[in-house]
Amino acid sequence: MIVCKFGGTSVASAEQIQKVANIVKSNPARKIVAVSAPGKRSGDDIKVTDLLINLAMAALKNEEIEEELQIVVNRFMAIADGLELDHTICDVIAEDLHERVKGDKSNEELFIDSIKAAGEDNNAKLIAAYFNSIGMPARYVSPKDGLVVNDLPERTYALPEAYANLAPLKSTKEIIVFPGFFGYTKAGILRTFDRGGSDITGSILAAAVEAELYENFTDVDCVFSANPKVVNDPVEIKEITYREMRELSYAGFSVFHDEALMPVYKIGVPVNIKNTNNPSAPGTRIVPRRSVTGRPVTGISADSGFSTLYVSKYLMNREVGFGRKLLQILEDENISYEHTPSGLDDISVIMRSNQITLENEERILSRVKNELNADDVQMRHGFSMIVIVGEGMRNNTGLAARAATAISKTGANIEMINQGSSEVSLVFGVLQEYENQILQALYGEFFAHARV
Repeated sequence: MIVCKFGGTSVASAEQIQKVANIVKSNPARKIVAVSAPGKRSGDDIKVTDLLINLAMAALKNEEIEEELQIVVNRFMAIADGLELDHTICDVIAEDLHERVKGDKSNEELFIDSIKAAGEDNNAKLIAAYFNSIGMPARYVSPKDGLVVNDLPERTYALPEAYANLAPLKSTKEIIVFPGFFGYTKAGILRTFDRGGSDITGSILAAAVEAELYENFTDVDCVFSANPKVVNDPVEIKEITYREMRELSYAGFSVFHDEALMPVYKIGVPVNIKNTNNPSAPGTRIVPRRSVTGRPVTGISADSGFSTLYVSKYLMNREVGFGRKLLQILEDENISYEHTPSGLDDISVIMRSNQITLENEERILSRVKNELNADDVQMRHGFSMIVIVGEGMRNNTGLAARAATAISKTGANIEMINQGSSEVSLVFGVLQEYENQILQALYGEFFAHARV
């Protein structure tokens, strides 16, 4: 059995959904299809998820929502018309949206989750209806029928019983069309994964049915060794390990959600990134292990939007529990961290800037200063993380020196260096205005004249 997931651009229009049907039909092993909400049809278009967020915000403000709601219905209606479906499915979608906006608004986060999920949920219903209309027996399955997730306040993840609940889908005779992006708590409350979370849903399904392959269809032929919007004609990656892909996805590789690898990684289901618009292209395979070529670096990625909490205290290294107390202050603010480079008398905690507000920054600085008696406490913003990834890095001497030399030629200062214990990645913290220059310089250093 093959589980395949189709992203937003792959299901953005009737024409794209027809391509999806042809892909699914071409291989009888493709029995489970996870789908996103309709994405952009062109560069200046608006994703259905963003339209739904607008609808949710208007409903929370008790504004007139009928126009916002109709815009969403019209998007689905245009798809239905292009697929020559009758408007019964559009009536179902309109009724569903009206029910959602009448929902409980006491918890704004959960209300918005419920509205956002309408994109994937209703697109799955529409696609299942289309498959049946062209003689492809299909059945819409709701995440309510097994994809159990945790409760607030933690970020959304599937509970272990979700896999057992979904395992019977492996015996399906029909094509299962399953909406991505969300699940339900044991109490029946809808919660969404992070944006791009349909990748996670597909991975959960692939693990649950122990699929032979998880195909993730998007709008590019493969994964590239660097961002093609920054680096001209980067090398294509034919095969990459789970660990390498996890590191690259974490730091800006938007082709695949960085949390989506865990379910398939645990049981060894290979992943194939493929292009809906060019399905014959081999794509990029993500596998447990691969043969290491002569090139130590597989890919280079970069992501901005990081902040650093810098703390200095003389003899910090002698103080038992200092690090735990510092991280407890961040936990109290519900803030997760990415890296913690440290010295004898100082430590930096690097975190995503979107977790920081003026209010919690002030509280953090005050508590660290007063409760930990720190000599110096600062919060700095505007950093990027540059990540160099490769299974061959551990056996390659001088790689960090080569990278640092390439960065120095851009005129940028390296604010932080961190090498993972697995030796698969090397991370540099830099000011974000240098991000693109550094990415280009590192690509030139490790991939100049190289093709695979």
